[in-house]
Amino acid sequence: MLSQDTELEGLLDRIPVVAGLPRSVVELPGGLTNQNLHVTTAGPSGGDYVVRRFRGDADLLGIDRDAEHANTVAAAEAGVGAPVVCYLPELAVLVIEYVDGVTYDNATFHRPGVVPRVARAIRTLHEGPRFLGDFDMFTRQERYLRTVADQGFPLFDGYHRYQEAFHRVRSALAARAEPTVPCNNDLLAGNFLDDGAKLWLIDYEYSGNNDACFELGNTSTECDLDDEQVEELVATYFGEPLRGKLARVRLQALVSAYGWSLWGAIQAAASALDFDFTTWGQERFEKAARGFTSDGFDTLLDEAQRDD
Repeated sequence: MLSQDTELEGLLDRIPVVAGLPRSVVELPGGLTNQNLHVTTAGPSGGDYVVRRFRGDADLLGIDRDAEHANTVAAAEAGVGAPVVCYLPELAVLVIEYVDGVTYDNATFHRPGVVPRVARAIRTLHEGPRFLGDFDMFTRQERYLRTVADQGFPLFDGYHRYQEAFHRVRSALAARAEPTVPCNNDLLAGNFLDDGAKLWLIDYEYSGNNDACFELGNTSTECDLDDEQVEELVATYFGEPLRGKLARVRLQALVSAYGWSLWGAIQAAASALDFDFTTWGQERFEKAARGFTSDGFDTLLDEAQRDD
């Protein structure tokens, strides 16, 4: 439990649902661009909430807090997001209902039945209301790369060597471009919450309408799924094993790793948090580099452009 903090208590007393009530406050783990507080209030009107305090440079990282709020509401309407209680941009706060559940880690995905549940939860989100705004990692990567250059931030050795391969993927995916769907775009293991009966998807900072295969590819690389698990994820999501879709997902996994590695480079230079962003970004860059230079890369480009 957090010790008494005058600034924090003053903030909580400006949030109507918790103001003036006896309460306990526990900081939840995770959250590199938010501080997530589990606030429990007592009495007849008591409740359980997560108060998300925004932190970090939203403009530098390309976070739209208004869109995050709107899309969190839409995800709740879809049935996989926690309900929104209130949004107070003047306080840099979003309050959602607390969901009592177990947060996934990468090892969780090796348990029987987990990958199909993940695929179905993602599909439920994608079939829900459209999101506010779009997300495209190709344009975001360009923005992040400009930020790194303009700010003089250190970049991973050899990063530019793979720009050509990155744009070959862009062309291959565009050859059979598909309608976009509402995507979280940042489904690392810690953004899956299991209450025993239902799987929840949380954290919509980078949400926007996008290619469904990016969501699946991003999930597969962030959660370190092996080849068999990726095939199961794709087959469950689409209802059958589709070779072209599987190729798109594998390519989008490379797109995700290559693009998000720059997020790590920016955070390593700009964030005051005690976290090893350099290693975080380097790991993703190296994963993308291995994929771009693999023996099967050209085959994936070809298969992604074929009709299933």
